Amino acid sequence: MRKLIVLLTLTGLAACSGEAPVSSDTTASQSQQPQVETASYNVLFGGTDVGDMTISQSGTLIDISYGFSNNGRGASSEETLLLSEAGLPISWKITGKTTFGNQVNETYELKDGQASWTSAAGSGEADASNKPIYIAQNASPYELYTYAKTVLDAGGEPYPALPAGQVTVTPKESLTLQGKDDELAVTLYAVGGIDLNPSYILLDDQQQYVGGVSPRYAVLKAGFENEDSRLRELTATLNTKRYEDIANNVTHEYEQPVRINNVRIFDPQSLSLTDPVSVVMTGDTITAIEDVRSAPGADEIFIEGEGGTLVAGLYDMHGHVGDNQALMNVMAGVTGIRDMGNEDDVLSDLIDKIDRGVLIGPTITKSGFIEGVSEFSAATGELADSKEKALELVRNYAEKGYWQIKIYNSMNGDWVEEMAAEAHRLGMRVAGHVPAFYRADQMIEAGYDELTHINQIMLGWVLGPEEDTRTLFRITGMKRFVDLDLNSDKVQHTLDLMVKNNIAHDPTAVIHEYGMTSRNGVTAMAVRDYIDHMPISVQRSAKSAMLNVADDAEDQAYLAAYQKILDTLALMHKRGILLVPGTDMGGAFYLHRELELFEKIGMTAAEALRRGSYDMAQYLGHTERGSIEVGKQADFFLVPGDPTEDLKAIKTIAMVATQGRIYFPTEVYPSFGIQPFTEVPEVHVPE
Repeated sequence: MRKLIVLLTLTGLAACSGEAPVSSDTTASQSQQPQVETASYNVLFGGTDVGDMTISQSGTLIDISYGFSNNGRGASSEETLLLSEAGLPISWKITGKTTFGNQVNETYELKDGQASWTSAAGSGEADASNKPIYIAQNASPYELYTYAKTVLDAGGEPYPALPAGQVTVTPKESLTLQGKDDELAVTLYAVGGIDLNPSYILLDDQQQYVGGVSPRYAVLKAGFENEDSRLRELTATLNTKRYEDIANNVTHEYEQPVRINNVRIFDPQSLSLTDPVSVVMTGDTITAIEDVRSAPGADEIFIEGEGGTLVAGLYDMHGHVGDNQALMNVMAGVTGIRDMGNEDDVLSDLIDKIDRGVLIGPTITKSGFIEGVSEFSAATGELADSKEKALELVRNYAEKGYWQIKIYNSMNGDWVEEMAAEAHRLGMRVAGHVPAFYRADQMIEAGYDELTHINQIMLGWVLGPEEDTRTLFRITGMKRFVDLDLNSDKVQHTLDLMVKNNIAHDPTAVIHEYGMTSRNGVTAMAVRDYIDHMPISVQRSAKSAMLNVADDAEDQAYLAAYQKILDTLALMHKRGILLVPGTDMGGAFYLHRELELFEKIGMTAAEALRRGSYDMAQYLGHTERGSIEVGKQADFFLVPGDPTEDLKAIKTIAMVATQGRIYFPTEVYPSFGIQPFTEVPEVHVPE
């Protein structure tokens, strides 16, 4: 990646008023020009080097060149950042593209006490007399250093931010990094107030930028790449500690029986609500369903349901779970997740902590991720460079108790038949993407039990045999769906095969809706019902397109292609193909939207609710879950309204019960800057 070196005169660099810097006179002597300092950083994902970042600084002018490529897609940007003499950004220009290709053209300017900005979410301006720091929407990882340095230079107290909120910077750990040539003493800081969770950066003892790190991703100064694993483990530990503290503060476990009084139960068999009843749980089991009580009993916890509805816990059938998603899903009534690809040690540790009540999380069903080897290989999961290695991975996942294997884009499709046979022999199911240069029909015939993502099926109907779906083309190529004839022989042949072989499908409709219909400056459909409750950074992200939309013609093409996706799913549903609700977006509120989209393809609200709860429990073999009956697990959530009449009622959850524990989301959300949706139910505890 090229290194940007821009030289300006000392006079130009002192433009503290916010005026644009003045170019140097080409006749000026070299001695008048500030020294240019350049630093290089490597971008690593899951330990794999996937990109780089170069910082070139000349006085108070900084140029940043950043980019990475992983799993056939990646982001890149070029930034020019001008600081005041006090270190506060007064001019910031960012150009490039996001991970899924949306073009970035973001600007910020501070001039004469007024701040103004333009980003994908829209434009704005504000009084800047209190010297706030602008939070960029699509900057490189270096942005965190800009925020942290501003806060630290101002004394370390919470610092005002634009468009809203405050930035906090907290030292977490001092350590020594061992580089290729030398050691470096650093401090790891948590930068908070920007998103739902803190971000972590490394500064040396001169408060210079060394890198940024998360449990899966790191940007590290060149020469210190070997510290990647240790640093990611450290941030994972810090995240876990944060979530352990939250769990300790909000988890309610009772020795006495718990009665949830005056509630109606959603019955997945009749697709209706029962008359008002009271439900008694003892430990993690439903022990009685009785008439409504007028007063608490002498030896029971009594929770007022106030005529609300109890629904069995929902499932997100396409998750990639970490500490944060685990907690957020439970608060949204999603008490079951099928993880579709993760590092085994990370996932096993998470499951253990959830089981022990150390962390809040759903019941997790594991899928073993197997990818082929190519320049587009995903960094997650296990890579197979031969058929023998692929079969070995299948056996390894079976030994570890995985429910199924998931095959990915770079896999050699010729190996799939033997892989599927081995998985079936060992009692596992087979799901996945359609490997590049193959079609869904071939994977069905090779032994798939389930196909992942609707575009993976439909692309086989519109692409040529040499077109490569390992790249972002598997997203942008969907524009061709516009002219697809769903009555054509090729479409009907695939659907016939799915019906004949009882193939299930995980369409992840919500991520396709988000990608194909979201536009810059407009709040995405998927989040409109709740986005006002979210922190400002989440609200801004909701007004950013996922893909780049070049013009009106392309805009209309994507919208029409998305409608063709819904038409295809409606046809599948009509033909009896089992559609399983998954998001690939973290679940929680996105799972609610996935179920709403199932309404758009022909289900009633009650049928969509059953599909997300009872049907998925049956599909995964969780016969003790999925409905609210005596003897089954106490796994359900309480909403004030009637979701069989309006499915949106599931967004306002007052209580969740799972694994013998009770949670009130209103007690949890403030820790993430989320405005609660309901009051905490009245709870009577016997003296």
